[in-house]
Amino acid sequence: MAKIYEMDAAATQRLEQYFERIGTHLKDRRKRESFAIYAFGILGETERKSVEPIAAAACGDPARAVHMHDKLLHFVGQSSWSDEAVRLEASRYVIDVLAAREPITTWIIDDTGFLKQGTHSVGVQRQYTGSAGKICNCQIGVSLAVATATEQVPIDFQLYLPESWTEDRARRREARIPDEVQFKSKVDLAIEMIDRAARAGIPGDVILADSAYGKSWEFRETVRTLGFDYAVAVRNNTKVCRIGAGGRLGTTVGVTELARRVPRRQRRTIAWREGTSATMTSRFHFCRVKVAGKDGTPIDDREPVWLVIEYPPDADPKFVLTTLPRRMSHKQIVRTIKERWRIERTYEDLKGELGLDHFEGRSFPGWHHHVSVVICCYAFVVAERVRAFPPSAGRALQTNTVGVAA
Repeated sequence: MAKIYEMDAAATQRLEQYFERIGTHLKDRRKRESFAIYAFGILGETERKSVEPIAAAACGDPARAVHMHDKLLHFVGQSSWSDEAVRLEASRYVIDVLAAREPITTWIIDDTGFLKQGTHSVGVQRQYTGSAGKICNCQIGVSLAVATATEQVPIDFQLYLPESWTEDRARRREARIPDEVQFKSKVDLAIEMIDRAARAGIPGDVILADSAYGKSWEFRETVRTLGFDYAVAVRNNTKVCRIGAGGRLGTTVGVTELARRVPRRQRRTIAWREGTSATMTSRFHFCRVKVAGKDGTPIDDREPVWLVIEYPPDADPKFVLTTLPRRMSHKQIVRTIKERWRIERTYEDLKGELGLDHFEGRSFPGWHHHVSVVICCYAFVVAERVRAFPPSAGRALQTNTVGVAA
C-alpha cells in the first residue's frame, strides 16, 4: 500500500498496545493471536486481503500455511466474538486521537456495494449500488462514519439482507444467519447504528445522509429525537410548504417546481473547499419550509427546516433538508452538507488498501468479523496519520490514500 507514514518503534509499540485493547474483547489467547495475524495481513502489502493470501504471507512454510489457513478461516467464519464490542473499542481509540486535534462534528450514514459472482455469498442479489452506479450482483453494506473537518472514520457496518434471504430457511441455514436477524430496511439498519452509537456516547452533532435515508420521515424524526441536527438529501418529488413573512405557510408545492420559481438573482454562488485544480463552487438558494407528509402530523405542527436548493452547472437541481440553526451562515451550512461526499473516498481506501470487499466466505458472522477487523485497522491507520501530521496539514492530506507500513 502507499506509504505516507513509516512506523517507527513508538508506532509499533502503539500498535501492540492497541491490539491489547482489542484483545480484552476476545475470549481467549487463540482468538487474540488470530486477530493479530489477520489484522497484520489486512495492514500488509499483499494485494488480496482474504484468508488464503494472509495465511501464506504469515508463514513461509507451505505445510504450516495450510494449518494457518484453517486457523484464520475458523477465526473469521466460525468463532464467536462480539463485533459490536471490538468496533466500539476501535472507535474510542481513534476518536480520542481525533478529538485531541479537532472536534468530532458530524456522523455520516451511507452504503456501499460489494460486487460478487454467483448466488451463495450472504445477502447477494441483483440490486442497485452507487458504487457501480447501476443494478448488479452485489452485497450492500450500510455504514456509520464519524468525521472531523479533515478526517472520516467508519465505526459501524451492517450487511443489508434482502427478503430473498431472510425469508428463505435453506439460505439462512447455509449462511448461518442468526434466528434473531430478520428483514430490516437500510433505513432500519441506519437507525439502529445511530441509536447504538448515541447510547455508547460517541460524540457528534449533525447527521448527514443521501436521499435513500433523507426521504424517510422516520429517519429524520429519529435523528431529532436522539438530539441531533440533520442535513439530508431528498428526492425531487418531495412536497413542502414555504414559510413566508410572519410565519405564514404557502401552498404545498414540489421542490422541483419551487426551484424553478426561484429567480436567478436569488441564486447565490458559494464556495465550500479548495479542490485539487480549482475551488469547488455552485449556486444555492435557501428557504424556510415545512415538509408535507402522510404520517398524520398536521403541517402546522411540523418543524421548520431549511430547504437548500443547489443549481449545479449543466445538471438538474439538488435538494437538501437541514435543521442546522439559522445563526449559521449559508456558507457554513453548505460546507457541512458537502462533508458527506468525502465518504466515497473513504470507501475507496477501505476497499483498495485494506480489502474491505475481499472477504470470500459466505456466512453472515464471517462477513461482519472481516469488516470488524478492517474497521479496527483503518481506525489505527487514521490515528497514526493524525499523529504524524500537524493540524495545518490536515486538509492537504484529505485526498491522500491510506498510508501506514505494517
